[in-house]
Amino acid sequence: MKLVAYSTKKAPTKTRTGLLWGEWILDIDRVTSVAKKLNIPAPRSIRNLPAAATIKQILSRNPKLLDDLQSVSWRIFNRVPPEHVHRFMTRTEDARIKTPIPDPPTLRDFYAFEDHVKSARARRGLPMPQEWYEFPAFYYSNPHVIYSPEDDLPYPSYTKTLDYELEVACVIGRGGIDIPETEAEAHIAGYTIMNDWSARDVQVGEMKIGLGPAKAKDFATSLGPWLVTADELQDKKTGPGRFNLKMTAKVNNKQLSLGNMGKMHWTFPQMIARASQSVQLQPGEVFGSGTVGTGSLLELGQDVHPWLKPGDVVELEIERLGVLRNKVIRPEKRSE
Repeated sequence: MKLVAYSTKKAPTKTRTGLLWGEWILDIDRVTSVAKKLNIPAPRSIRNLPAAATIKQILSRNPKLLDDLQSVSWRIFNRVPPEHVHRFMTRTEDARIKTPIPDPPTLRDFYAFEDHVKSARARRGLPMPQEWYEFPAFYYSNPHVIYSPEDDLPYPSYTKTLDYELEVACVIGRGGIDIPETEAEAHIAGYTIMNDWSARDVQVGEMKIGLGPAKAKDFATSLGPWLVTADELQDKKTGPGRFNLKMTAKVNNKQLSLGNMGKMHWTFPQMIARASQSVQLQPGEVFGSGTVGTGSLLELGQDVHPWLKPGDVVELEIERLGVLRNKVIRPEKRSE
């Protein structure tokens, strides 16, 4: 199942929630009525949803709700006659896709891919720290500057070395504290693509101080295009918390990065177990994987591609999860 946030051309300022099936979106608010017309029983969990519920609100309700939505929507999509589908649903080309989680309670970004860590540190003349192999490390990023697919990204005023980072993210669907690694997958609502935009010149100075990245990262994170539940990925699963999913990044339609989610050293269940130690996780929290191997200009080097500049279009794609595209623009001048 794919959960999608979107707006329509008729109501561009109103964000709605839907279920995506191919090129069609079934609005959450219409699930009960469409099911009734097709003689499909809708469970109480769906009937009791508030109007215009957001994805985060859906995740905050009974975890069984996602199972009910999957079951009912599957029956709807398979029963609606093709010639009548336009009466009940919105075509994606007529919608504006928005980030599935625009306001996560927290945004943690981890450091899970060994290839990236080794290569990025080697470019700075640094060895791998032994501590990296002892626990999954993370930092907190800014949850208030989340960008949607196709949003323009203003170039930060304080950097000359803007970079992208190709990452996969999971979203917490069920809260908990002290979650065992063996139970952690049940707390994941789904997966999406994440771009952890980075100001590399600022990051160099911050890392020398020893507190980790802060201003180098807090100006923007892109998430989307939708939230994909684990049932869509089962044939790609290679182990607990691992999926064989191709990951690529393009700048101005030229492919620069190529990796695979299956090469994560630290898995999302391990990250959840670490983060939830004596801490209550909330539905809607976002966990970034960290950059996949080759997934940034820092790692690739300036001989492969220069730092990003206004006008560049960055396109991240992960198999089964979709495409996350943003254009870097010059920031608007502020009036005095």
